[in-house]
Amino acid sequence: MKTRLLRNLLPLLLAVLALAACDRQPAEAPATKSGKTVDLAEPAPPSWRVADTFRVGDSVFVRSLAVEPATHSLWVGTSVGVLQIDLETYALRNTFTRKEGLANEYVFAIGIDPQGYKWFGTNGGGVSRYKAGKWKTFFPLNGLADYWVYAFTAQRDGSWWIGTWAGANRYDPKTGEFTTYVRELVNEWVYGLDVDSRDRVWFGTEGGMSMYDGKQWHSWTHADGLGAPNHDNLPPSRNTGLGTRSRHDLSLMRQGKETYNPNYVFAVWVDPQDGVWAGTWGGGVSHYDGRRWTSLSTRDGLAGNVVYSIVQGEDGVFWFGTNKGISRYDGQTWQTFDRDTGLLDNPVYALAISPDGDVWAATRGGVNRLSRRAPVPHPTTR
Repeated sequence: MKTRLLRNLLPLLLAVLALAACDRQPAEAPATKSGKTVDLAEPAPPSWRVADTFRVGDSVFVRSLAVEPATHSLWVGTSVGVLQIDLETYALRNTFTRKEGLANEYVFAIGIDPQGYKWFGTNGGGVSRYKAGKWKTFFPLNGLADYWVYAFTAQRDGSWWIGTWAGANRYDPKTGEFTTYVRELVNEWVYGLDVDSRDRVWFGTEGGMSMYDGKQWHSWTHADGLGAPNHDNLPPSRNTGLGTRSRHDLSLMRQGKETYNPNYVFAVWVDPQDGVWAGTWGGGVSHYDGRRWTSLSTRDGLAGNVVYSIVQGEDGVFWFGTNKGISRYDGQTWQTFDRDTGLLDNPVYALAISPDGDVWAATRGGVNRLSRRAPVPHPTTR
């Protein structure tokens, strides 16, 4: 049934249904110096905007994205399979479902390891690995911690870390062996992973943050400063593990109100200065500088206090995918993108930045491209 649905939706993905017009800003006033008018040498660069949206069906969720510069590809994980998109032409290269080798079509995480293998973390189907037409699937019987997989990252020696709903795995590509960590973590439900310049591994879990330096484990929770205070007196979220998977529907509402669980970390990002950024449930985005945690919330300019995804461009600018749109933050100013400014939907589950600097955003219904470049033509289906 899902395979038939994907085949029906694919033609829609290739058709660009919303190509936003170039945002023409009013002419900038001439600069003045000593009371004299000075001609500007160059016009101001165009502002950021939602340049394209690629639809895959209103009921389809896009949960994960990964850019592969070596092949000029954008890998798209959806609730009905995986798509490989050409980043130069925006044409569809490949479609992957169970028929092609996926263990499960609902893909929550995509990782590309140092050897070029694509890893697809699925919702209840384990991990499927792909390269050059060859597939291999890992289940708990192979050493994987759980069938539900949500994050990947790599260390300098090629060690591959996998975040699951039953702890974290370290996969050794030389031996093919899995090592599982559960009790060492502050919480076994792992959603975010990243590695810093000291090769320390950071884990975002349902109960706080953990870090492993190769010898010792350290953890932080809301009691240590993770997550902004509950200024709006929101009810606590009941959507926690507590030994059962039935509660993990990611519903944000309770009695008509958004819920609050600052220990619940959806996303982890380590910046070039080894600052650790954590996207929380209701507590906004938190930053750890090695000494203390500070948080940014809607009171500071963040679009929403539930932060699903974080990326940072080469210019140092942060992009946060929230339950109420995307926030662009340059350290001083904020810019928000949501349905009113062109996104297919407000909740943004994943973000990725392509080599040309464009930002790709995953939402329900499809993929969105944000750009400040002039619009470029690309093929559409007939």
